[in-house]
Amino acid sequence: MDIRNRLEEREESILSPYAQRSNKTRGRLKEETECDIRPAFQHDRDKIIHCKSFRRLKHKTQVFLSPAGDHYRTRLTHTLEVSQIARTIARSLLLNEDLVEAIALGHDLGHTPFGHAGEDVLNRIHKGGFRHYEQSLRIVDTLEKDGQGLNLTAEVRDGILKHSKGKGEIILRDEHEKPLTKEAEIVRIADIIAYINHDIDDATRGGVIAEKDLPNDSRMFLGQTTSKRIDSMVRGVISETTKYNDLPVSFGEELEYHIVKLRDFLYERVYDSDIVHRDFFKCSRIIEDLYAYFLKTPDAFFAETGKNDYYDEPEVCVCDFVSSMSDRYAFTLFERIFLPLPWKM
Repeated sequence: MDIRNRLEEREESILSPYAQRSNKTRGRLKEETECDIRPAFQHDRDKIIHCKSFRRLKHKTQVFLSPAGDHYRTRLTHTLEVSQIARTIARSLLLNEDLVEAIALGHDLGHTPFGHAGEDVLNRIHKGGFRHYEQSLRIVDTLEKDGQGLNLTAEVRDGILKHSKGKGEIILRDEHEKPLTKEAEIVRIADIIAYINHDIDDATRGGVIAEKDLPNDSRMFLGQTTSKRIDSMVRGVISETTKYNDLPVSFGEELEYHIVKLRDFLYERVYDSDIVHRDFFKCSRIIEDLYAYFLKTPDAFFAETGKNDYYDEPEVCVCDFVSSMSDRYAFTLFERIFLPLPWKM
């Protein structure tokens, strides 16, 4: 079958000169026979969707811990929103949608249970620290498929590693820090567009903030609903990027100002607020106790993971295990190990 070849030829005729072509990939960690139907980045996307780490995202916290309502975001729905926004921008700029989607779907695979609170705990107690974007790469390279990894292309791996920004710059201007592809830059921007807007929506739904609390000048500039703000940001990226011949992925100065202002507002009023964090202090204890328990009790670690021996340093193996847990699995395991059970005759 020559379906893949036809699809790659279509990329040549349709995509921007600045797009990453599937048949020009820098390759994989290990040689493998390429699919005769799917180009390389489409194949990577499918590998990610079918892996266990991706499925666990549905039970990992985005901002609100184990919300009772059906409409709060989880790490999985966040990932899907990032993918949708990134694909919209990529299609408008004639970039490679398959590559964008693969990076977006894999970018948060390494997140811990209990959101950034879990990451903060592991970063504090684990030797060498913990960063979710590095763990995402470790998952696709080493941990998935019982230690075989997913063997993704260099472009997807690079995009996963360089998607994160925290409170740092949204647009990377240092050429040494930029990812390999324009598509990865798109995902980095789509990530912040997604989380700013859906976290405002969730925080409003949860009564943590009200729409009127948002900075008024940002509401006037971007719009007074979630959908209007997303639309303003997406259009701003497309408009600014297409102004220049070499397609630098960017915001206009005013748009970037308001995005950063909303991000700072979320840190002050939502992410670092007592209302959101009061339960995360308790969750920190769960992560610490599970990590210490499995490090001190190898037999329990082997029994729970189904392994016969360590595949790396014990601390690394335990960190991999604890960070991979969904919220509910961590709750259940903590309860089983540390809480007394009712006496049964």
